[in-house]
This record gives sequence, C-alpha cells and structure tokens, in this order.
Amino acid sequence: MRILHTSDWHLGRAFHRVNMLGAQSEFIGHLVATVREHAVDAVVVAGDVYDRAVPPLAAVELFDDALHRLAGLGVPTLMISGNHDSARRLGVGAGLIDRAGIHLRTEPSACGTPVVLADAFGDVAFYGLPYLEPALVKDEFAVERAGHEAVLAAAMDRVRADLAGRPPGTRSVVLAHAFVTGGEPSDSERDITVGGVAAVPAGVFDGVDYVALGHLHGCQTLTGRVRYSGSPLAYSFSEADHRKSMWLVDLGADGTVTAERLDCPVPRPLARIRGTLDDLLADPALTAHEDAWVEATLTDPVRPADPIARLTDRFPHTLSLVFDPDRAPDDPDVSYARRLAGRTDRQIAEDFVAHVRGAGPDEREMAVLDEAFDAVRADGAVHEVAR
Repeated sequence: MRILHTSDWHLGRAFHRVNMLGAQSEFIGHLVATVREHAVDAVVVAGDVYDRAVPPLAAVELFDDALHRLAGLGVPTLMISGNHDSARRLGVGAGLIDRAGIHLRTEPSACGTPVVLADAFGDVAFYGLPYLEPALVKDEFAVERAGHEAVLAAAMDRVRADLAGRPPGTRSVVLAHAFVTGGEPSDSERDITVGGVAAVPAGVFDGVDYVALGHLHGCQTLTGRVRYSGSPLAYSFSEADHRKSMWLVDLGADGTVTAERLDCPVPRPLARIRGTLDDLLADPALTAHEDAWVEATLTDPVRPADPIARLTDRFPHTLSLVFDPDRAPDDPDVSYARRLAGRTDRQIAEDFVAHVRGAGPDEREMAVLDEAFDAVRADGAVHEVAR
C-alpha cells in the first residue's frame, strides 16, 4: 500500500507579517497533484490542520476546499487533530464525512478503533491518535499520573490489543501528534511540556508497522518505521535550513517500509544573515539572498540609524531585525539589578538607552528625557496635594 504522509499544515498562520494562505492553497494543489502522479492509496495528515482552535474564515474555506478535492480523488484520507486544533471543531460532521472517504479522528476514546483499508495483500489498519493533552485524558486512559508518556502508552495498549484480535498478517499504521525523543524541534512549535517533560520515547510505538508523526516542523526519521513529515511550509526563521517535504511510504506485503521524500513548493526561500549593517549592504556573497525572506542580525556596537529602511533597499523582503552588538571581551558581566543600585532615575534612563542601543542619549534626547521626568514629578506633586 502506498501512503502519503503529511502534517502541520497550520492553515491560517502567517509568517511574520506575510499572509500565507496563498502558499497554503498552492500546497493543497501540490498535494492533490502528488496523489494523482504517484498513484497514492491513502493520505495521512498527522495533526495541526489549523493554526489555532478558532481559525479565520479564509482558513476554514481552504480546509473545505481541500476536503472536497481529496474526496474527489477517491483516495481515502485520514486526519487527526493536533495541539493547535480544536478537536471538537475539527471533528464536527466526522460521521458524515467518513462516507466520502475522509476519516477525521479527534476523539481520544476512539484510539483503538481503526479505519481498515485493503490492498492486494490484505488489510491495513490505520489508528488515529489525536493530540492527547495529559490533564484532559488521564481519566479516559485510567493513568495515575498525567504525563505524555503515560497517556500515549495507554493509547498504544489499546491499539495493540485491537491489532492482536485481527487476522494474522494485518498490517498497521499509527498517526500520532507528539514530541518523540530524538526529534529536532524548531522555534515555531508550541510548547507541550507537562511536569517538565515534553518528549516520549519512540519505543512507545513498538508493535506497529509505520508511525506517521506530526508536531515537529522538520522532516526527520527517528527509526525506519517512525517518521515526522514536518510542516509543508516554513513558519519561523529557525526553519531556514529545512527541506520541506512529504513522505511517500510503501508498505510491503510483510510490513516492510520504504520511504521517499517528495519536496513541497517553496513560496520564497529563507535567509539568516549576520554582520554590521555596512557589511550586509556591501557583501557580494549575499546577492543570492536579495529575493529571500530575510532575518538580519546586526552586530554594530551602536544601533545604526534607520536599519530597516536601509536593509530593505537591498533586501526588500526583510521581515525580522535582531540587534546583537559585538561587545568587548572586558565588558563587565553584571546584572541589570546591580547596575540600577544607587542610581537616579535620570541615570537609569541613560543606562537603559545605552543598553538597548549601544550608546547613551545625545543632547537632544537628554532634553526630551529631562522634560519627561519634570512632567512626571509635576504630575505626582499635583496628586499629592489633591490627597
């Protein structure tokens, strides 16, 4: 059986201030074309279909379009809810949608009830494990301690119990949305730590033929049978080096797994550049990034004037500016609280400007600060008299 594994669409999410709905729509078109081109037998979407529990209308319309196009292919599609989704909202109408070959699995209680598909070699049981928030599902799974490993282990016990009662040779696929040990996170995943622990061991999923994971945005292989597809689009500059793709998985008659990465369309490349402003504007090696979405880290010891305006002259798609000045090795490493001790309000304000910008206020700025302090003192005096 040939399976296309994807996840983390995050419909409705923006990239910094850039609306990504156009790129997300292009991805849906690419997904549909891939299913046709590669004669896919089943599509699995491992959670975070939406970016938030109450998605914007345009995202809902795009999801509706995706469902119609996938149903029109006549290829079964299985989806689970992720930690960004509202399981209740995503699962509305699941029973009716099942009839169109779109199987939404958002209820923790249904973890042990598979969608069974068949190929020339027999049955393949697909089990959907939506994101399991430990505090909310611990009673469902009768675990004493609300933790990710405990609830996922209990859910997998149900999967293995159901699988054991099926005909010999039944192959199995699990969809899960979780942070599995060994996975490499990025800045754009929402923290799911509970009790100081976010990750669960891959061994939790022992006993099934393939595990289609969602949550982490980088495509990665934890074992030959346990993989993240990653998000089809980048949602943070920490993903600048990611190769966005989907897994095309062939599940053999004996449960053997072979997988191929299929690239997703890239709306615009990402680039992280670092240096002084003058160097960034002059460096010929950066020409390749002039059409990219750019995060620029400036190392100037003093924050330069109008950095964004100057950067966008060369890099018109600059979206993020970070100021990380190179400091002298002998800079005193003292806490902000210690620097404030015994200092006047005026001195504190001067220090703050210097801390943020790399240089203290000039005469004009000092005049503005003095005027502000005078106004505050005058206002305080008025209130004291009124009391």
